[in-house]
Parts: sequence; structure tokens; C-alpha cells
Amino acid sequence: MSSAAEQETATGEHATAGGRPAAVVNGARHPAPSAAGPVWPGAPMPLGSRYRVGPDGVAGTNFALWAGGAEAVELCLFDADGAERRLPLTELTHEIWHGFVPGVAPGQRYGYRVHGRWDPWTGARWNPAKLLLDPYARAVDGDYAVCGLPPEVYGHVRDWPQQHIADTVRDERDSAPYVPKGVVVHDDDDWADDRRPKTPWADSVIYELHVRGFTKRHPGIPEELRGTYAGLAHPAAIEHLTRLGVTAVELLPVHQFAHEDHLLRRSLRNYWGYNSIGYFAPHAAYAATGTAGQQVGEFKRMVRALHAAGIEVVLDVVYNHTAEAGELGPMLSLKGIDNRGYYRLQADARRYADYTGCGNTLHVVQPHVLRLITDSLRYWVTEMGVDGFRFDLAAALARSMHDVDMLSPFLAVIAQDPVLRRVKLIAEPWDVGSGGYQVGAFPPLWTEWNDRYRDAVRDFWRHALPDVREMGYRLSGSSDLYAWGGRRPYASVNFVTAHDGFTLRDLVSYERKHNEANGEGNRDGSDDNRSANCGAEGETDDERIRALRRRQLRNLLTTLLLSTGVPMLVAGDEMGRTQRGNNNAYCQDNEISWVDWGLLAEPGWRALYDLTSRLIALRHRHPVLRRRAFFSGRAHSADGLRDLAWFTARGTEMTEGDWYAPAATLGMYLSGRDIPGRDERGAPVCDDSFLAVLHAGEAPVDFVLPGPPWAERYEVVVDTSREEQGEAPGVEFAAGAEVTVPARTVLLLRVAE
Repeated sequence: MSSAAEQETATGEHATAGGRPAAVVNGARHPAPSAAGPVWPGAPMPLGSRYRVGPDGVAGTNFALWAGGAEAVELCLFDADGAERRLPLTELTHEIWHGFVPGVAPGQRYGYRVHGRWDPWTGARWNPAKLLLDPYARAVDGDYAVCGLPPEVYGHVRDWPQQHIADTVRDERDSAPYVPKGVVVHDDDDWADDRRPKTPWADSVIYELHVRGFTKRHPGIPEELRGTYAGLAHPAAIEHLTRLGVTAVELLPVHQFAHEDHLLRRSLRNYWGYNSIGYFAPHAAYAATGTAGQQVGEFKRMVRALHAAGIEVVLDVVYNHTAEAGELGPMLSLKGIDNRGYYRLQADARRYADYTGCGNTLHVVQPHVLRLITDSLRYWVTEMGVDGFRFDLAAALARSMHDVDMLSPFLAVIAQDPVLRRVKLIAEPWDVGSGGYQVGAFPPLWTEWNDRYRDAVRDFWRHALPDVREMGYRLSGSSDLYAWGGRRPYASVNFVTAHDGFTLRDLVSYERKHNEANGEGNRDGSDDNRSANCGAEGETDDERIRALRRRQLRNLLTTLLLSTGVPMLVAGDEMGRTQRGNNNAYCQDNEISWVDWGLLAEPGWRALYDLTSRLIALRHRHPVLRRRAFFSGRAHSADGLRDLAWFTARGTEMTEGDWYAPAATLGMYLSGRDIPGRDERGAPVCDDSFLAVLHAGEAPVDFVLPGPPWAERYEVVVDTSREEQGEAPGVEFAAGAEVTVPARTVLLLRVAE
């Protein structure tokens, strides 16, 4: 089916006397935009809805919408009872439809209906029967259906008998009763009372958390605030973060998002939030104060509270795709505003280019799409107070026409933007398209999630590395990936776990994923977990296995926090949170995903929390553990002492052959004598020196402590073979001593004076 005549018959579209389409909605003719309503010309910029005092002192709201190929745009205002009033926007400036409506005040709910051609074969999918969310809406009121998306929210006839052409037949039913509305927000906050922590990258410790999941079960947070921005701002939540010592929270998506139909029909929801539909609006369901615009102020109060505690706020943002999915997805916003203008389409324009695995990809090369993204980023920095961003599937944003291009418009604009180039920028450096894996390739200013670090550390502690070369690079800052173009060791965001995959406890408790609760036959989620269950699959009463698992958790956390680069923890890993083997809990908005605060009452998990806090404090005290420049491996003094040295269990420096041989034991010497750079007063930076012995073997090993010039004596700082660390610090050994390192243990020793 491809002819215009066939398409016209299928959609029931007719022409009015003025040539503008009038749709048939549920059998009744729906006329083209009327001229009713007092709409003044207004201004094309800024985009979105802005409350202001207009000409002659009249207060109202200016509305502006970019809709490149549209034939007409209606502004739709909704009262408290849901009654709709439609006002045509007749002013058109540079493809922006705009108008000023006197009397429209903050709290007003609104949306748009956009008229134009329906011709999916050329990518044109305008449908005025569908109420569309303003891409620049600063707040959203309402949610989508809880038992599945109704057919009215689709631009095409979803249940068309001939399924192979279903997306080409326009649905004429009104979607307004079934979709959320934008909310006019007035905000003139100048943030004069806020002080950003501005923590240097090298000093940062990131804590990835979910606003709802972190606070939902916290006993110290009032019940009515749990699961909300206000709950995260509560002193009980902030106390945990400050006692732990993290410097930044990385929030899983808080942009307004929608739930996928297939989840709703299984009584599940999109918990993680990687399904954005409103890039300026805080997700309304996380607000304790209401959704008629109050969520904006609540989010800001949360940011202020975290800043006051010295904690930065980084947002995980999803600008690579939207909740509208592919040609069979719903019509919620951009698809109905200008489908061809916002999304990458295939040569067959009916289909979408999908570099994200989510059905669509935003066409970031287009100037108006690039403006949408950068306007959104600047808004969250300047008006919402956030300190940085982690970009989901950032390689998709770096694609020019098709290939990933590190000189792409998106990266170029970020590099020169006076606001954005000053905040923390973290790339998830891959997407699902051809050539999408780009770890180590992003330009200066950017840091990256380093999955090669994750894989190497997991493999080392399950004794699966063929040799120790990879582990050496990852422990020392990944210079093989980042030592170019002026990049520094903190370009590597080191992590062992993230929201996507096993928790740390599950990593040592399961060898297979257990995602049955997701309702997809356990087919979803990665099969490459690099995990080891320590002798039993899942929970067990065998205390020997349980003790070994706790030791492995201590090893993994100690390795992470001693490595050069920026460590990232996942909320709850510091106290043994489990997802019961689910490695893809994106749809589990329940106890599977929520942090279990009762774990802190159990001695073994409390000890893990205390060790994590102690390691972070050790990192903060010692600049040798958070270097701002890569190691040189060269001697900087007459005695031959180098800034970094590697040792075998025999106490000898590793040779080229040692690096290529299988090994379960690795000694890493970090010299604090010659740390590059100077402090704030220009003085040289000096610190203690440390020897870290990492032993992943199943039997103890006798390790000979290196003698002069490396040290005369050593003092134990951390011994992960011990459940409680109280007895470990202070034990001393002479250089040259043969120390028995228990199986699966990290021994951190300070060079004693």
C-alpha cells in the first residue's frame, strides 16, 4: 500500500475549503483550527512555555514550538476538569509557531495538536487527533495508563487487520484523555544561596543511585517522603552518603519518562527510567509535593541539600532515543511534531534507524535537535543546579551521518559551550550500532565508563585472566586507553558493577542470570557476567561459602578504591544488596531493586559498609591514590625509586615474561615521593608510599616484601582476609620478610618510616 489515494481512503482524511485537513474522529468530523481565542503574536524564543508580563503590563504565558514541516499548530489548554480549549498559533518565525496568551498562569496544563500530511512512506506522520507533549515542558502532570497503553495514544491504527501496513493507517481517535499534559512553570530562582562543591575529578567518588529505590525502604525517612526527591534530601539519606564519604551522586534518569506498553500489560513498570519523553521536566512520580509544577521546586531543594553536604549531583541522561520507539510505537511528542525532523530514518523513511536498541535514534545532526539537547543540558545546570551528566549510549550522540565521529556536531558544541564545558561529562562510550564501541576514544573534557576495568577486575578475582597485563593497566589508570590528547587518569570511571547487571553480592553468588520475574523467559539480560558463585548457586546456609563471598566483596571493593581513576559504587553494594540473581532489573519497581536498609543491622554487612567507608577516607587522605597524572615508571631519584613498580610473590620486580604468564598474585608499589603536580600553594605534593598485594589464588601464598630502596619496614593498613579490620592496622613487617597472604586476599601495606 503506497499510493496517496489508498492512504487517503484508509485514514478518512478530507480537505476543507481552505485546503487544510479536517479529520474524522470516531465518526465525527473534527474541524481544522478555529480562529477563536485571544492569542497575541508573542515571540519565537525562548522555546517552550514562559510565564511573563507582556505588553501593557498584562501577565500571561508565551508559547513557542518548533514544528518544521507542520501546516498548522493548535495550543490546547486544559482546565481542572479536563475540558479542553484549543487556540491556533498563527505566528510562524523560522519554523517556530508561537503566541502569547494573556491570563495563562503557572499551573496551567497544556499540550499541542500539530496538523500536516500523513504519509509514512516519506516519514510524514502528522496527526492532529493526538495531543502532544511540549518537548520544552518544565513539568508534566499525569501518567500513562497503568494496564497498557490504550490504542488512542498511537498515531496509527494499532489493531489494523493487515499488520504489515498497520503503521501506515492513521488513527483518528483523540488521545487527550489518556496522556499527561505539560504544566506552565514560573521560576526566577537565582541560586544565590547555593554553593556548588566543584569537586575536582581526581578527588571524586561517584555513587550511582535511584531516587526511588534508594529512599523507598529507608526507616529514617518519613513514609510520605520515601521514593521521592524530598526523601533523598532528608537528613537520614544524606547522613548515609556523608558517612560513606562519596562526593557525587549519579542519579538514574529523572527526566520525565514513560512506561513501555509490553511492561504495563505484564503489570510491570519501567523502573530505571531509560525511556525519556520530557527533557526539561523532573519525573513527576518522584515528587512528594504534587505534579502541578511543584516537582520543580522539590527537585531544587534536593540539589541544595546535597550541595550543602558537599555532594555533587550528576544526572544520567538519555538523549539518544525517546519513549516513542519505532514505527509501531506510540505518538507522544516529537513523532507528531515533526517525525522526519527529530528522528533518524532509514532509506525507507517509513522505518527508523535504531542505534540504541529501543526503536528510534534522535537525529542529533539536525540543528533543532542539537538545540533541544543543549538547551536541556544548560537548563539543568543553570536553573536546576546540577553538576554534570552521564550520557547513556553516548556513541549514538557522536554519530554524524552514520559512523561515530569524534568531530561530530554534538561533541563540538559541548566543547565550546561556556556552561557545559565546565561541568562533569561522563560518556557511556558505546551504542548497539556498527562501530559503536568507543572506549578510550572520546576527546578531552570527557570521562568514560571503563568496561575494560570492570571485566579485568571481575576476571582477576575469579582467577580467569590468561595473564596479568590487563590487570596492570586497569589498576594504574588505563594509560593504554587514555594517555593521549592531554587526557588524565581520571578520564577512566572505574566500576565493577552498575545498575545494569548483577549487584556486587550477586556477582559472587550467581553464575547464571535469574530474570524470570521480568516475564521474558529469562532471555533478557547479558549472559556474559564474568561471575563466580563460590560453590553454590544463589543464597545458601553454608557459612563457609557465605564467608568466602563476603571476602570476595571486600576484595572487589578494595581493588576498586585503590585503583587510579574515578571509582563508581552502586547504591547498596557497600552493604551487600541483592537482586536475587536478576541482572536486568529495569522493570522491577519493588523489593528486588530497592535498597534493603535492614542489611546494616547484620554484622557481616555492617562490617562491609565500615570497610568501604574506611577505604574512601583513605583515598581522600592520600593523593598517591588519586593521581592527576599517569605514572611514568621511571626513576626520579638517585636511589632508583620509581613512582610505580610491580612485583612477583618472590619479591622481585616483574619482567616482560612475568606479564605474559598466568598469575594469581600481583604486587603494586605506589610511591608517594614524586607525585606530579603541586598543591594549591604551589608546594610539591608528597605522600606515604604503599604496597598492595592482590592474591586471587585458592591457596595461601608466601609473598616476599621488597627491600631497599622500596622500604625498610611495612605496616598493614587493610587485610581483606579479616571480617573486622580492627586488628589489621598496625601490624608491622621488616622489608625482605616472607609474609603468608591468605587465599583470595588484598593486603595493603604502608611503607613505614
